[in-house]
Amino acid sequence: MRGLKRHGETNGGASVVSGRGYLLWSFTRSARSACMESFLVSLSTVAIAEMGDRTQILSLMLAAHYRRPWAILTGVTCATLANHAAAGFIGARLARFLTPTLLDALVGMSMLGMALWALRPDALEERAGHTRRASAFIATLVAFFIAEIGDKTQIATVALAAAYANLALVVAGTTVGMVLANAPVVFLGKAFSERLPLKTLHYVASVLFVVLGLVFIVRALGRG
Repeated sequence: MRGLKRHGETNGGASVVSGRGYLLWSFTRSARSACMESFLVSLSTVAIAEMGDRTQILSLMLAAHYRRPWAILTGVTCATLANHAAAGFIGARLARFLTPTLLDALVGMSMLGMALWALRPDALEERAGHTRRASAFIATLVAFFIAEIGDKTQIATVALAAAYANLALVVAGTTVGMVLANAPVVFLGKAFSERLPLKTLHYVASVLFVVLGLVFIVRALGRG
């Protein structure tokens, strides 16, 4: 009987451990899914929004001016990382003062606003001068960081950081998206940019922002 009792206790303990293991596995799977969503949504949103944007035009100008693609792309990466980290921090801080319902509603409305903004053609404004004597990396770092201030990709980063809890993955996603959008322009130059269907890409970006906006608004209504 003692053996049977011990056997039963062991099975019961195994069941508890198994149950805890299943819950842990379910939790980690859900966490991985949320992390993947925050990264991929951030990447795709910024990559498409960057097409035809003034910072992409700036990358083209810098590539033609310096003809040092790796230095320029490194500058783009560092400038984007610094700029979007600051934007993401602001978004994450703002999220702390809002209820989940209000936060989703505001993010949804901001995405719909971004959809309208994406339809407007961008023109590059000279905000930072540079000469051939300046380092290609430094010139790109400074010019790209300044040009990105107030840009729609920066605003999108603020909204995405407010929407998703994992700030690091949001910033990583938006940075990778910027690099992917600018790399072809930096390496292939004008020939690539002239073949981009910019008008179509602007419409695609607008549709993407509308879809994201509606997702967040529906989520807010569901919570309400």
